[in-house]
Amino acid sequence: MEILVVLLIVVIITLFAGVKIVPQGEEWVVERLGKFNETLKPGLNVIIPYIDKVRQKVSTRDLILDIQRQEVITKDNAVILTNAIAFARVTKPEDAIYGVEDFKLAIQNLIMTTLRSIIGEMKLDEALSNRDIIKAKLKDQILDDIADWGVTIKSVEIQDITPSSSMQTAMEQQAAAERERRAVETRAEGEKNAMILEAQGKLEAAKKEAEAQVALSEASAQAITNVSQAITDKELPTMFLLGDRYINTLEKISQSQNSKFVIYPADLQGAIKGMLGNVMKK
Repeated sequence: MEILVVLLIVVIITLFAGVKIVPQGEEWVVERLGKFNETLKPGLNVIIPYIDKVRQKVSTRDLILDIQRQEVITKDNAVILTNAIAFARVTKPEDAIYGVEDFKLAIQNLIMTTLRSIIGEMKLDEALSNRDIIKAKLKDQILDDIADWGVTIKSVEIQDITPSSSMQTAMEQQAAAERERRAVETRAEGEKNAMILEAQGKLEAAKKEAEAQVALSEASAQAITNVSQAITDKELPTMFLLGDRYINTLEKISQSQNSKFVIYPADLQGAIKGMLGNVMKK
């Protein structure tokens, strides 16, 4: 009786050992006598007890792989810090188990080395402003290698690309120097334009003054000529006109800030006669 009970217990345990219920989102790798035999899909599965053995339970859901921060040297010898995150899915559990010792660690190291290689071929400005290009290149270069491990990369996102602390200090100093240079150039350009405008103003004023002097001289000459032709030999009116203009001119000179003395000719009448004679000869 005891033997039957023992046999019954052994049969029940054997049946339970041969029946496997795989949950959704997992696949189980089964070995038979130490060799890969099959992959159990989600649901009810039956294996041979004591001969078949579940080697490993593999998740077929999306895996989130955090790529740790690392220092990368760009093409122009700038040091930047970058990290990433990858979303992967196991499509062939048997390849993921037998193709590489630890497929998660392998993917993380592969992404890190490939990322260093891609950024190393770019200059600092290109690396900081071309995340989409880096992401596309990274995904293309690792697809073939990861496919051999039975894993598909759905997406690789660059979380952060920042210059190192020393590079940030250097960039800030460079930006400050550039702003100072532009400010100096702006001030110099403004001063130059102001000097040009001032010189042009003085030149225009001098031209207008010269034109006014010429016009005044021509008008005076024409007036004297007209008076001379009108009065012919009538000397007194002509002397009065010329004397009046002469005195007015001397008064204007005396009002100038630079004038200290005004000297009238002793023989004013003789001077006017001399001027009249020269006009009449013309």
